[in-house]
Amino acid sequence: MLRSRIGNALLVYVTVVAVGGATTIVRAEKVNITGGMPHVDVQVGKQKFRIRRIQDTRHRLTGPLTLTSLPCPPRCVQPIQPAPGVNVAGELELIEFLRAKGRDFSGLLIDSRNPKMYRAGTIPGAINIPAILFAENNPYQERILSVLGARKLPDGTWDFTNARELMLFCVGPTCSMSPSNIRTLVKLGYPPEKLHYYRNGIRGWRLLGFPVVKRKR
Repeated sequence: MLRSRIGNALLVYVTVVAVGGATTIVRAEKVNITGGMPHVDVQVGKQKFRIRRIQDTRHRLTGPLTLTSLPCPPRCVQPIQPAPGVNVAGELELIEFLRAKGRDFSGLLIDSRNPKMYRAGTIPGAINIPAILFAENNPYQERILSVLGARKLPDGTWDFTNARELMLFCVGPTCSMSPSNIRTLVKLGYPPEKLHYYRNGIRGWRLLGFPVVKRKR
């Protein structure tokens, strides 16, 4: 069942196209992504999403994501770079990652939070691989690595030549789930240059007024 769920997640088709340019006329937005990017269109399978910041300039976050001082540990401030050689990303880099890597599945955006959090609202195009599934004692770890494009060699080591690029995120700068996943992957031999860390997480994404999508499973 777990293998099927992960495999099905990789069948989600993601493509991102920036709307704008010399031959396209777009209406002015009050709150743009950048000066020349009012919004981005995202297609996931047959579903289409528009990554467009909330236009209400008085909008504020509410709920758990507004809490500033959760106990540490476990919610301690994470470093910008969770492991040497890993790429660090902001919102624009995340959007470009989806645009460049999502169409052919050479790159995957991974939400490292638990399934309940993922279903409540995630970044468009993200699949859910909770932190526990990358743990060394997880019996499904080999299957997950295979789905990600790695190949186990006869001597027990892994060949990551054809492994997909991954961008991981979780709640935000005090969330250890995605950094933990990244360090585990690096320890297993996953090339750091194929790993990206969106440290701002869902908190930073929502703080900038970007949309989230809810999942049924």
